[in-house]
Parts: sequence; C-alpha cells; structure tokens
Amino acid sequence: MSMVRGAARIVAGASICLGLGACSMLPWRDEPAAADNAPAAPAPAASSAAAATYHLEVDAPRDLRTLLVTYLDLARFEGAAQAEGITEGELNRLANASPAQAKTLLETEGYFAADVTVSRETATDGLPLIRLKVSPGPRATVSELDLKADGELQRLAEAGDKDALTLLERIKERWSLPPGEPFRQAAWNAAKNGALANLRSDGYPAAKWKATSAHVDARAHTAVLSGEIDSGPRYLIGPIVIEGMSRYDEALVRNVAELPPGSPYSEKRLTEFQERLLKLNFFETVAVDIDPDPATAAAAPVRVRVREQNLQQATTGFGFSDATRFSVTLEHRHRRPFGWNGQVYNKIEYGSKKRLWEGELISNPDEHGYRKLLATSFSWEDAASEISRNNRVRAGRSYDTQHIERLMYGEWLTSELTRANGVEESARALSANYNWVWRQVDNIILPTRGLTVSIETGAGYARSNYADSGGFVRLYTRDVLYWPLGGSWYTQLRVEAGQVFTGNSVGIPDPLLFRAGGDESVRGYAYRTLGPQRDGAVSSGRVLLTTSAELAHPISQKLENLWWAVFLDAGNAADTWHSYEPVLGYGLGIRYRSPVGPLRVDLAYGEEVQKFRIHLSVGIAF
Repeated sequence: MSMVRGAARIVAGASICLGLGACSMLPWRDEPAAADNAPAAPAPAASSAAAATYHLEVDAPRDLRTLLVTYLDLARFEGAAQAEGITEGELNRLANASPAQAKTLLETEGYFAADVTVSRETATDGLPLIRLKVSPGPRATVSELDLKADGELQRLAEAGDKDALTLLERIKERWSLPPGEPFRQAAWNAAKNGALANLRSDGYPAAKWKATSAHVDARAHTAVLSGEIDSGPRYLIGPIVIEGMSRYDEALVRNVAELPPGSPYSEKRLTEFQERLLKLNFFETVAVDIDPDPATAAAAPVRVRVREQNLQQATTGFGFSDATRFSVTLEHRHRRPFGWNGQVYNKIEYGSKKRLWEGELISNPDEHGYRKLLATSFSWEDAASEISRNNRVRAGRSYDTQHIERLMYGEWLTSELTRANGVEESARALSANYNWVWRQVDNIILPTRGLTVSIETGAGYARSNYADSGGFVRLYTRDVLYWPLGGSWYTQLRVEAGQVFTGNSVGIPDPLLFRAGGDESVRGYAYRTLGPQRDGAVSSGRVLLTTSAELAHPISQKLENLWWAVFLDAGNAADTWHSYEPVLGYGLGIRYRSPVGPLRVDLAYGEEVQKFRIHLSVGIAF
C-alpha cells in the first residue's frame, strides 16, 4: 500500500505541473519535504507483530547528506521506530524505497544522474544497520533561458514605449538563475517569484505566469528554462481613499501624497508615501496599497488606512551623557491646538550641566508639501569650565521626503559666555540658513550598511561687545558611512568638518563656532575641551575637522546584539587651518543594540592628555 500511495502521488504531482504549464521532465515541488515517490508513513503494526529498531548511515557529500537525513523516511523513523511500531516488513519496504526517494530529493538540488544504493548489515549492538551510499554525479546547469511577455506590457513594448522596454530589460537583467548557474528547484522557484515581484511592483500588480517549463537533460546535465509572463493591465493612480481619520484634516494626507491621478503606479511610490505619512508624527500606523481589481486599472483607487495618535502626548525621561551628565526631560506635543492644523511642541531638560527649553509651532504640510515653523529656545550649559547662555528664535519652513530633509529658516541668536578666566563675552547674530540631511541606510535605528550626510549652510551679520561687527558665512557637514565587511564584522567611518568665513576681527556668537571632544567627537577627551587656547583657557575656533574609524563584531553567536568594538578618533578645532593640530583618541567599547537604538560604553585613551576616559551614550547622532 505504501508504494501504491507513493505512485499515486507521482501521477498527481505530474498532473498539477502540466495543469499550471510549469512542465519539466520530472515533477517538481517547492520543498523537498514530501518527495513525489517517497513512501507513505508506515501504518502502526498490529500489536502482535514485533517492532523493529535500526541504525541508518548515509554516505554522501556533506550538504546532500543534511538534505537526506532531514527528509528521508528512513531517517525520520530511525529514532522513533519502537514508538511508531514499525515492523520488520515495514523496515524492509522503507529500505527498498529509499534509493528512489533519495534520487527525487537529489533532483531538487540539480543532481539528475545520481547513483544510490542501499545495503543492510548488522551493527555491533545486534540491530539492523541500513547503509545508503550516494554518488551524486555532475550537477545540472542552466544551458538556455527564454523569457517572453504577454499582455499590455508586451503591446506597449512593441509600440516603442520606453518605460515598457526598460522594464522588460530590467526583468531579464535581474533574473536570478541565468545560463551557467547550477540548476536547483529552490533557485528556479525564486527566479520566477522574483520576476513576478519586479513586474507587480512596477506598474503591473495583476501579473502572473502564463506558462513556465524546465526541461532537464539528465545525460547532458543541462536544463533549458523558459517562461511566458502575462503582465495584465498597466495600473494608473486613481483617487485616494482614506480610512481611519477622525481627529485630523484629510488634507494632511492628501498634501503629501505626490500621486497625481493618471500617473503610473509603482510599489516604491506607495512606500515613499507611507513613509512620509509616518514622519508627520500624527499616526501610530499607516498602510497604503492599491485596489488590485483589473477592472479599475485605468484609475486604481489608492487606499490609505491609518490609526491616529492622540491629540496630546507627554513623555518624561532620565538620561546621562558626557555633555549633560545626569538629566531629566519632559516633552509635550499637541497635534491640533485650538483647532489649528498644526502642532505645538515643548521640551524641558534639566541637568547638573545643562538646562534647556525648546518650543515649536509647526503647520501641517501645504499642497506643495512644505511646513511652516516658528521656534524658540533658551539654554544654559556648563562645559569645559565655561558657562554659556544662548537664546534662539527661528522662522522658516521645512520639506521632507523619504530620504531627504530640508530646513530653510531665518534665525536671531544671542549668546553670553563666561569664560574660565572670568571674562564675559556677549554676541548676537541675524542669519539665513539652509540645512540638508540625506539618509540611505538599511535600518534607521540600528544601521549596518549605508550613508548619512548632514550639511548646514548659513550667512548673516554679527555684533559683539568684545570685537568688531561684520558679516559671516558658516559651513558644516557631518557624514557617516556604515559598511559590513562579512563574517559579522562591521565598520563605521565618520567625518565632521566646518568653517566660519569672516574677518579676523569680527566677533561671532559662540554657538556658531566649533569645539571638539566628547562622545560624538574625539573620544578620550571631555565634551567641548578641544579648541584653540586663549588666555590659558580653551575657546571655540573657526575651523573644525574630526574623523573616526570603528570596527565591531558580535561577542558571540548567542549574544548577537552585544558587540565589542575598537576605535580610533582624531581631530580638533582651531582658529585657522594653519594652526590646526589634530589629537588622537583610541580604545575599546561595548555596544548593545537595543530596539530603541544602540547603547555604547567606551574606554578611550586621550593621547594628548595621557588619560583614560569612559564615554557612555545612547542613540545615533546624524
């Protein structure tokens, strides 16, 4: 009965294959766990029959042996023969059927000329020993590939449509099982699925395979692959249908859509739309998809399903950093104050070394995606034996996309600085600024591959009580590269540079100048303790350059989120590039990759000060 049921499954499998148009010289399944000619699980024997236990040895190359001992019935029943009640007769039938079952399993890996023999001996403990010897032979490789298209995609391509021609070429270029590659059933399935995914994500969500075939020549060890894909209709963007909105104006969603009716559909455009909605900070969850009904393809409705955040939100936190030491924070956000389509945000931070209040009014995006803002802040900071008090007022607008953030604003800044030698300096500046941030990383919270670039530019006029008044231009950039080396080794490279262009006698407010040292600068030195010396005290400079290189690796496979790291930092701030002298800091660290961001503990040695220093920080600075 076992063999009959196995044969029946072969016929059924072949019929299904032909019915789908996915013909080959042998029937295929996506997974080898149920090989077509595998014997059915033996039925429990009558209680009067003696149960058999046995040993199984599989002599095969390592990767194929793993496949066979995972899926062969002989292997599955070896450890549970007594419990399953396999009789001597059933054991013989399993052994006799194992070569054919093994060959079917090997064919899924591309071995169509395998030689499999089975023998039976008696082990030293007196139990039967079943030996399965496998000679896989050569592996079949893809010799030819013939991909064709049908449906609207092919009609557009024949008419010379550039987008259709480009898409067809891209599908062929990205085909993951080209001629010359070893043929495997899993690779064949992945290639077909990948081609469908590319087509469905780029304008044709109803695409499907019309016919596929893999003709294998077992003697020549080759496979000829062919397929015809039916693209179905090309989908164009239709009306936006919003679900789940009650607290906020629907214009909030429509103004950031960037999906004009009649424009081509693509999965990437919907994903970017979804990201823009999440970044607005009005929704807990957002799902954007398209109605897949081919009848509406000419104007496919875009469905936006959201779950709104509360009108008001307050959070508190406690923290520690090299800059502020211990601190407590309180944040409050109102997402529609007095019925106004915008947000009010306030943050208070109180610590032994830093005190801060920030307030911000920011409108919802307009029909062009821009948001107007009005912000102010007051800060008090004790760092490097100096006390600074700074007030800012900003007015401008911002524009965000999936990877790029833009901020344009005018700023009025006043600064008062009490230096370590007791000298008090005050300065103020009016400036126009443009900030640009670009991120392309694999994970925004825990990146391991990608690049972030932050650029700040500004120009204005400054006055002070200790120097001349005058105009200035300020440039600053911070760039971080994350790159995996393989073998669970990861690198992180950082460059930070800045310069204020102005006359030597013009007094610039301290927050617009530069210092180095601290967790996110040159480790081994305290926060803001690197810069030019004036009257025996550290001051801020007009040029800055720091670099950092870090190599990290998980401590063990069991603790994959706990890494150790080695790093080298270098840099300084100075009045001019001629007087610039970088200092070094290096050491070892521990990284814990928590769901909210990395926790870093570093032991760094500052070569200039010849001292060790511990740095503790949480999160990523862009």
